[in-house]
Amino acid sequence: MILYEYPFNERLRTYLRLEQLFRRLGELIPRTHALDHHFALVTIFEIMDVAARADLKADVLKDIEKHKHQLDAYRGNPSISEAALDAVIAQLDRCFAALNTQAGKSGHSLTENDWLMSIRSRVGIPGGTCGFDLPAYYDWQHRDAAMRQRALQEWASTLAPLAESIYLLLKLLRDSGVAQKVAAERGQFQQNLPQGRTFQLLRMRVDPALGVIPEISGNRLIVSVRLMRMGEDARLHPCTEDAAFELTLCA
Repeated sequence: MILYEYPFNERLRTYLRLEQLFRRLGELIPRTHALDHHFALVTIFEIMDVAARADLKADVLKDIEKHKHQLDAYRGNPSISEAALDAVIAQLDRCFAALNTQAGKSGHSLTENDWLMSIRSRVGIPGGTCGFDLPAYYDWQHRDAAMRQRALQEWASTLAPLAESIYLLLKLLRDSGVAQKVAAERGQFQQNLPQGRTFQLLRMRVDPALGVIPEISGNRLIVSVRLMRMGEDARLHPCTEDAAFELTLCA
């Protein structure tokens, strides 16, 4: 099954973008090729760009506090495991403390590294990190892979509190949804959203054998899915057949 996710607000869009970047970074650092480490460094710079948003850290801390208050309300409920509840709240506390005690924005300390910033200033230029542009960086790429990995891990560690917080918040959000089987008649699906609940994320699982690509739109009142197919002309065309998929709304 192919999983598609659609965020209903800008804050969650930022969280999902960061999650994608952190997962990419986690894939690239353990590799040994210099090209992989170049793109690991590019990913660190991308994370820094996203994390530079003024209110991001405050939003994450606020969301952690919100989840903690919601979970605290479950104490004393006989159908809830106190041990499991304590474990999740402890995770939230750790993430909050680690992020809150970090000075400035995530990755801010890296901006004091002139060598890294010289690379960052050239990365956006097509071919801007050639050996004749940045000989010191070219030399670094030819050094021992283990040394490069240690350096990347050290730089990435400044982003770890933000990464752990994002991972935990998205896991809690995804776990809040209940999957349901739905059908798109002639490739079209619409569902009114219940009033009184603010959904933040739509998750959609599609069987790849159907050969369809969803175009998702939505707001606090309604969600709409239009199924498309890639044609021989390399363009998307509306699907006119009935198709079933799995839909999850997460609040």
